[in-house]
Amino acid sequence: MNNTNHTPPAVPPAENGERRLLLISPAPHAHSSDTTHRLMRDVIIALLPAFAASVYFFGWDALRVAAVSIISCVALEWAIQKFLLRTPPQISDLSAVVTGLLLAMNLPGSAPWWLVVIGSIVAIGIAKMSFGGIGKNPFNPALVGRVFLLISFPVQMTHWTLPRGFAVTDAVTGATPLAVLKEGLSNGLTVEQIFDKADFTYLELLFGRIGGSAGEVSALALLAGFAWLLFRRVIRPHIPVTILATVAVFGGILWWANPGRFIDPLFHLLTGGVLLGAVFMATDYVTSPMHPKGMVIFGVGIGMLTMLIRVFGSYPEGISFAILIMNAAVPLINKYTKPKRYGKEVKHG
Repeated sequence: MNNTNHTPPAVPPAENGERRLLLISPAPHAHSSDTTHRLMRDVIIALLPAFAASVYFFGWDALRVAAVSIISCVALEWAIQKFLLRTPPQISDLSAVVTGLLLAMNLPGSAPWWLVVIGSIVAIGIAKMSFGGIGKNPFNPALVGRVFLLISFPVQMTHWTLPRGFAVTDAVTGATPLAVLKEGLSNGLTVEQIFDKADFTYLELLFGRIGGSAGEVSALALLAGFAWLLFRRVIRPHIPVTILATVAVFGGILWWANPGRFIDPLFHLLTGGVLLGAVFMATDYVTSPMHPKGMVIFGVGIGMLTMLIRVFGSYPEGISFAILIMNAAVPLINKYTKPKRYGKEVKHG
């Protein structure tokens, strides 16, 4: 080994006689003012319209579920970092708050407190912190919590209350539009007959006042959040637009082939959790592809799986399962879509 002393060259003195330190570091030299705290704060702001709509339609139930979910997620992450990992707690980055809010947006307003706490434990304790914390989890934590609850407690997770605001009355339960459609089709009814019996319209699907989770009540509020995230450049449009376009094309082909058996694509876009999933969950930095080409492949996969489950599966909704399945494919997508390194020799022939 060479023992030459690699003392850095002396830096010329400044005009005032003081020496200045010359810092030399390897590439890359690009810097950004983005921080996890700022990004998570923008996501929370983008979720506020949809959350406000859920509070308006579901009243205290929406506030209760969100409060329990956020407090549980933050407290659990703090406890794991403090006592198990023995690292300084980093709950100030707001990532646990986002997970808690997203989990709440995926739960029915009638969800009991213990169900919300279990979902928080699965989301934070298993899906996030067991992999090492933020930036290391392969699956979206809030979706893992939701899917676990849906499989383990199907009765509580499909007990939807109809919007009643802050009215002090007994809660009235009802099926979601997707569930109404699937049940009607399974009973041999046509789409037109189902809509004649249904008590919802396309305007209600757009603005709210339908049964479902907090994240399903207002498509317009979710689109407002989407616009904010694009304006703040928190996300790129590739994944959400590709998911929605795939859902629309898939649904449109089926509708064109048999309008009596299949619903039009607008219904698929405005119902269920497709907007919430496409905008706020599929775009998670950690669990989505890094490059635009991979993002498009990722979005097409989510859109197709969502429609396959909705139309041909036993569940009326499929966006959660679709995102988690494609989360598992992200490493493979990244491997085959990453650009060639600058200066790398390309073999011809």
